[in-house]
Amino acid sequence: MPFEYFIGGRYLKSRQKQGFISFISVLSMAGVTVGVMALIIVIAVMSGAESFFKSKILGVEPHIVVRHQGERFEDYREVAETIDARFGIDAVVPFMETQVMLRSARGMSGAMLRGLDPSFRGTEIMGIGDEALDHKLVPGGSEDNGRRIPGIVIGQNLADRLGVRAGDSIYLISQRGIMSPAGHMPAMSRFEVTGVFSSGFHEYDASLAYVHLTAAQNLLKTGDSVSGLGIRIDDIYRADELSSQITEELGFPYWSVDWMELNRNFFQALKLEKEVMFIILTLIVLVAAFNIASTLIMLVMSKTRDIAILKAMGATDRSIRKIFVFKGMIIGVIGTFLGAVLGIAGSLLLKHYKFIELPGDVYYFTSLPVQLELIDIATIIGAALLICFLATLYPAHKASKLNPVEAIRYG
Repeated sequence: MPFEYFIGGRYLKSRQKQGFISFISVLSMAGVTVGVMALIIVIAVMSGAESFFKSKILGVEPHIVVRHQGERFEDYREVAETIDARFGIDAVVPFMETQVMLRSARGMSGAMLRGLDPSFRGTEIMGIGDEALDHKLVPGGSEDNGRRIPGIVIGQNLADRLGVRAGDSIYLISQRGIMSPAGHMPAMSRFEVTGVFSSGFHEYDASLAYVHLTAAQNLLKTGDSVSGLGIRIDDIYRADELSSQITEELGFPYWSVDWMELNRNFFQALKLEKEVMFIILTLIVLVAAFNIASTLIMLVMSKTRDIAILKAMGATDRSIRKIFVFKGMIIGVIGTFLGAVLGIAGSLLLKHYKFIELPGDVYYFTSLPVQLELIDIATIIGAALLICFLATLYPAHKASKLNPVEAIRYG
């Protein structure tokens, strides 16, 4: 073992009269441990939240949406065939989308109505890929006085708000109505609740309602036209590239937008929160690094005569620096290792045992989502070690510049 490491290790085991310095060393190590542990747990929760939102959003929303510049998108079948043949995507689903009011015997609520055609492959990209979808989204469900009542599938939270369940009737009120002597009259149609879905995402479960595409077209009086085409692809991170290719291939009056563009502000906010939390919690490690620097400065002051004797015996400035850098890095490495172990263990416990429960009507999820990512852990460990290393440089430099003659005379 090089003598610098041997002496640095000996300085970690201070005698009784330097016990105060050892106590500060322990505090510094504990500070690094707490900082690294907090960083790993918080960043794991932030990564879990981002992954949660992506899975829920992409479970309901398509990866790419193709729309028509005009109000009516009537040649959607030909466009869907062109996209499917040209780009070899997983699924293309036409949909009708509009905002409506839902009224039941027990309440009223606004909702986003989506009309889908279950006969199209990949209807699950719009949120309800149920095997029973074919008989839930039907243009005509039960019969009432010779008239077939269309079916509707609504979210669990929306059903609770309206006080309905499968088999009950509700009314859809659309702004597209008719003109009468009394003015504009909104269109109102009766639907039968044929199913209730739960996506696990409160925002969708409280606002989405699905009907058959034909029923939505009849309600809105749009004929055989749709709002757009929803597309699913294999690699979600190629959506922006493929969206540009589709827009270029179809040309005016068609345009497309990918899921990253549709939710850009939301995911940018998540990314910003993650970066800010990393910076804030890194301050804990920075405070611990100041303690490491203080410990080394006091150690240099107490070991002035020892340093002078070592230099008189031929130790170089570089060797003196290595002694104190080694001692400081031992504190940093042990603290970082303990913090990483405790942070990973804490994250795994939060992931599997769900200690913290959150109200679903306030937060997007009912328990803390946790996702450990190797790159995040490596970044945190690397940042902590770098801060600890930088904290050792000034005390080590001051120790190496001691004049051995002056140190022995006045030390």
